[in-house]
Amino acid sequence: MTTFAPDSLALNRKLPLWYQVSQSLRASILGRSPEAPLRLPTEDALAAHYGVSVLTMRQALKELETEGLISRHRRRGTFIEPSARRGAPVRLLGSVDAIVAQQSGMTSRLLEHGPVPVPPELAEFFPGLREVAGYVRLRSDEESGEPTNHARNYVHPEVAARIDPADLAHRPMTKVLRDTIGVRISRITDTVEARLADPETARLLRVPLLSPILHYTGVTYDESGRAVDVTHIHYRGDRFSFTVTLDAD
Repeated sequence: MTTFAPDSLALNRKLPLWYQVSQSLRASILGRSPEAPLRLPTEDALAAHYGVSVLTMRQALKELETEGLISRHRRRGTFIEPSARRGAPVRLLGSVDAIVAQQSGMTSRLLEHGPVPVPPELAEFFPGLREVAGYVRLRSDEESGEPTNHARNYVHPEVAARIDPADLAHRPMTKVLRDTIGVRISRITDTVEARLADPETARLLRVPLLSPILHYTGVTYDESGRAVDVTHIHYRGDRFSFTVTLDAD
């Protein structure tokens, strides 16, 4: 039987290896194509793929099993759960793969894209620019079709010129930037706050007006320190939670 092929990963030694591996594998699982096989490679094969020990790989798989994304069967192997719930809580430890994983596993519908004026509140991120490329997407659960979040991206024009909008139907913007067009991402800053759904957000997410939502702002920087993408995402409050874990050095 052909097994599922995970994405590659460049490890950051400042973060726990098991965590990085689990988030990379999580992103691969949630971003897989519908026809991809459900069986994962063996622990040994996965450990060799990621360049980590079998013990580290085992800890990463345990994390995904606890989340309900995989099931492990003695003598049969490890399998992706077809009914694995999308939009589960994600622990963010500063990994780009964690951001990709959080954004994966959904179907996106591109509502709008094209040049837009730089919003005044974002001028500090795009100095000297009057326009950026705007992308508005509605993301839904792949199985139920239920809207889960509404995303609006403001992308630097030089970077946007290399983006194929069709890629955004099944890939998160962060993954398109990093893996599809080759932007070398140095860091992403995240801010999450509670807000009340305005009329447009309530309509798109099919929630009552003024119901609580999670408002996420992410700023992605390339290796030169330039902001290449500023993302605003409205998440349904009944479908998402964010947990940030700080480990002492």
